[in-house]
Amino acid sequence: MKRNRTLIVMAISVVTAAAASFGVYRAIQSMPVRKVEIGTVQVVVAKMPLPVGTRLTADHLKVAAWPSRTPVPGAFADPKELVERGVIATIGENEPVTQSKVAAPGVGAGLPPVIPSGMRAMSVKVNEVIGVAGFVLPGTRVDVLVTVRDDGSGGNQNPMARTVVSNVEVLTAGTRYDQEQAKDGKPQQSTVVTLAVLPLDAERIALASAEGKISLALRNPLDVEPTSTSGVRLAALMRGTGPEPVLDVKKQRMVPSRKVPPPPAAVVPPVYRVETIRAAKRGEEVVQ
Repeated sequence: MKRNRTLIVMAISVVTAAAASFGVYRAIQSMPVRKVEIGTVQVVVAKMPLPVGTRLTADHLKVAAWPSRTPVPGAFADPKELVERGVIATIGENEPVTQSKVAAPGVGAGLPPVIPSGMRAMSVKVNEVIGVAGFVLPGTRVDVLVTVRDDGSGGNQNPMARTVVSNVEVLTAGTRYDQEQAKDGKPQQSTVVTLAVLPLDAERIALASAEGKISLALRNPLDVEPTSTSGVRLAALMRGTGPEPVLDVKKQRMVPSRKVPPPPAAVVPPVYRVETIRAAKRGEEVVQ
């Protein structure tokens, strides 16, 4: 009997709890939705992905509402301000178009707006080997090396290789100047690579191309330390590790440097201590 009472009480409790929960659920469902007004501003965004070098038209752009609490620095409100301007940095779909990603009015599109201020774009001829098997792509950084038959000593008996410019950014590989086209990491074969260099470095590369053979060494983008080496000569390369050869000015040839041996150490004669006994006296004498 007592057991039946317990079961009845538990059943009534479950039913009551279920009814109360259902009532709360229906009450919440019937509550009106509150709309909070958020201040917005008009911002021009891209309708589609825009690679570097794109000349903007009205079909590339649209206006979207942007929260006024988080304004976009350098954003535009009117698409007419961007028409006929070139894209100098890749813009994603629905991404705001800002002043830092487009060229100045009247500059146009293509490669010229991409060249950093104070620098020059210089192209060098490459092949599959010089171009690091096609992995020299837009956005990568390289060292420029030159190999010459004459190191400047007046003859052609001492070929030399040396890094002439280090940590140079690649602007284009062939006609491609958008690194998004190579984001899958696959090699892209090209015969010409365009570099962004300072005017002085452009002169060095031009002289190196005329007097020797250009090579490119691919760098890790996180490695920003400049390459500082004295170059390597054929004589030192074939000799292996050892002292650097010196130039014999009279004979115009390289001879191994000779190290002067250190002076011999002075020979110190051994010292002997002898115990002496004279009469009842005991002493000690030093004999060399």
